[in-house]
Amino acid sequence: MFQRLLLAIDSSDAGPVATSFAIALATRVTAVRVVHVNQYQIGGRGLTIETGAEASQIARCALVELLAADVPATGIVCQSTCLGVADGIVAEADRWAADVIVLGSRRHRGLSRVMSQGVRARVIRLSQLPVLTAPAPLKVSRRPGRERLSARAQHGRSALPS
Repeated sequence: MFQRLLLAIDSSDAGPVATSFAIALATRVTAVRVVHVNQYQIGGRGLTIETGAEASQIARCALVELLAADVPATGIVCQSTCLGVADGIVAEADRWAADVIVLGSRRHRGLSRVMSQGVRARVIRLSQLPVLTAPAPLKVSRRPGRERLSARAQHGRSALPS
């Protein structure tokens, strides 16, 4: 269906999920371009959040997984400010003549959900291409004190006869 797929990944748990999603979308004629945008620190005077080696390793891991699945892939690491990540992704998609952009998804909670505009929303607004979002990885968290509740619930139960 798609011949040129741009896969934008980051260092979060969403990266491997998006890579698996891209593998599922790829056919024998699909070429994948992996893009990782290394952000400058706010007030960091030209310092990036990840070192060059760390940023390259993130892209390399996705490339290895794609190549292991027999999907032809190349990769690139770009640098941008935190506000220009979406611009960098869209610019690379245009430069590479991609057919579609695949992004990972994060589950924002609380204040970050309200305040965060998100890279995905900006990419959708800036790009003329279809943007596919891989499902966010599920995180099941345990709240403190939940162990006692489950122990009480188990204490009052008896085994069912077979």
